[in-house]
Amino acid sequence: MKTHNNLLITGGTGFIGRHLSEHLVDQGYRVTILTREAATDRSNSDHISYVSSLESLPDVNWYGVINLAGEPLDKARWSEEQKSRIINSRVSMTARLNVWIRNLPTPPQVYISGSAIGWYGHWVEESLDEDSAFHEGFSHQLCDAWEREANKLADLGTRICTVRIGIVLGADGGSLPAMLLPAKMGLGGPMGSGDQWWSWVHIVDAVRCFEMLLDNPQAKGVFNMTAPRPERQGDFARTLGKQLRRPAILPLPSFMAKLMLGEFAEEVLLKGQRVLPKNLIAAGFTFKYPALSDALRNLV
Repeated sequence: MKTHNNLLITGGTGFIGRHLSEHLVDQGYRVTILTREAATDRSNSDHISYVSSLESLPDVNWYGVINLAGEPLDKARWSEEQKSRIINSRVSMTARLNVWIRNLPTPPQVYISGSAIGWYGHWVEESLDEDSAFHEGFSHQLCDAWEREANKLADLGTRICTVRIGIVLGADGGSLPAMLLPAKMGLGGPMGSGDQWWSWVHIVDAVRCFEMLLDNPQAKGVFNMTAPRPERQGDFARTLGKQLRRPAILPLPSFMAKLMLGEFAEEVLLKGQRVLPKNLIAAGFTFKYPALSDALRNLV
């Protein structure tokens, strides 16, 4: 157990943040969540508190900061205005965090900044690790701006970890619940061609990854937060159907996905990338759910 090291988490009321904060408290951390929502009592734990502004944070010695704040990608159709809002919600929050951290008497020992595998852009068959190049596009523009802002703190000596997060699977949030209803009706067939790679991770492993990065004093730099066995989207759909004992035959054509979801479908669902967690594995991380069938069996 930790000695109640103080952690600040932004975006801590979201899907990943909820699971992460509860887990870290169980491991002995004292968690403060910065949220725009009303700071009501959401937890039975004495070691989670909520504040609505950086100015409201207590004057304590902060061990670490985890920055997950940002406008949800699927909140609205991607107009140019919405895309600017998505970028600014991440970059502006990170910039404010930078100012707050620089004004602390002692900077935190570790700063974990969220990002996404969209940094790599769209690829076809190439296997990508943290040293791979990128393809231009909105996804890369978004993630690169977020990462660059976080890395402006490099001169402080704080250990900075950037997590490029894949498709996080959980029973109570993320993309999986939206997939379940059509899949249960036998409508969960391939999206588009179904050949695009989906790089996914179980929420349990995502949370354990954050914990490892907090605890490992040697961990710094970029880490792909994805399971070691990405799947093609069509295979993903068939595996989900198998777990539900439903056929996964009827496809969602590309034009229909674009009609329903606009550019979000093009950027996130119909194109993908085959991303591997080379740096996590090199740091000694072991996945509890490396295979999709085991992950879906646990969740479904």
